[in-house]
Amino acid sequence: MSDIDTESVSANSSKPEAIAERIRAAILEHRLAPGAKLTEAQLCEVFAVKRGPIRQALAQLATDRLVDLEPNRGAFVASPSLQEVHEVFEMRRIIELAVVEKICNGHGMRRLKSIGGMIGRERKAFETRDFSSWIRLSGEFHTELAQLTGNTVLCDCLNGLVARSTLISALYESLGRSPCSFEDHEAILAALDAGDAKEAAALMSRHLQSVELKMLERPARGAADLHEVFGALSGGMSGISGISGASSGAMSGAPRGAAKTSREESPKALSKRKSAPS
Repeated sequence: MSDIDTESVSANSSKPEAIAERIRAAILEHRLAPGAKLTEAQLCEVFAVKRGPIRQALAQLATDRLVDLEPNRGAFVASPSLQEVHEVFEMRRIIELAVVEKICNGHGMRRLKSIGGMIGRERKAFETRDFSSWIRLSGEFHTELAQLTGNTVLCDCLNGLVARSTLISALYESLGRSPCSFEDHEAILAALDAGDAKEAAALMSRHLQSVELKMLERPARGAADLHEVFGALSGGMSGISGISGASSGAMSGAPRGAAKTSREESPKALSKRKSAPS
C-alpha cells in the first residue's frame, strides 16, 4: 500500500462515523458490557483523535440508543431494563410475523437460498467457538429475511430492534452463549421454503419467545479495557481484539453498580476474603 493509500485509510478511520461503527461492533459483539464507561480521554488515545470526533461518534450511538450520555458523568454503554426487553420483543414479533407472511406471499421466495448459506456460517461459527461471528450472524438471519421483503422502512425498524436485542443479550446472557438458535433458524427457513406461512409464523413466534426468556435467565458480569477491546496503541486501527474479560487495570470500564456491590459486601464475607491466601 502506498503512502497516499495509507494516509487515506487513516483519515477515514478517524472520522466520527468510522469510530461509531467500531464502538457499535464492540457492543454488539459483547466486547463492551452494558454499563461500561466510555471515557473520552481513553477513546481519544485508542483512536488517535481529538475529543471532537469522539463526541460526535458517541452522539450518533446515543441516537441509536446504544449509548447513554449522562450530564456530568459521561458516556456509558446502554443498560436496557427488563421492561425494555418485553417491549423490544413485542415489536419484533409484530414485525417479523409480517416478514414471514410477505415472504410466503412471494416477496423474496426466490432468494431464500442465500439465507440457508448464512445459517450454515452461523452453525460453523458456533462449532468453532467464534462467538463474535456467531452473535452477529444470529442477528443477521432476521435482518436478511426482512431484506427479502423489499420494504426499506420495515427493514430499518427491524435493524434497530435487532441491534437493541443484541445489546440486551449482552446484559442478560452469559458470555459465549447466544440466545438465538441456528436450529430454530433452519426450521423457520424450511417452512418458508415450503410456502407454509402458518407454520413459519408459529415457529418464528416460538423462537422469539424462547430468545426473550433465555435473555432473562441470569445477568452477565465482566468489565472491558478500552485499549484491549479496540487494540493496543501499537496496533492502532488495524484490528480488534477478542472478547475481553474483567479488567485488572485502573480504568473505569466496569458496569455501573459494580462498586456498590463491593461496598455492600458483608463483614463476614470480607473477613473470609481477607484471610484467604493471596
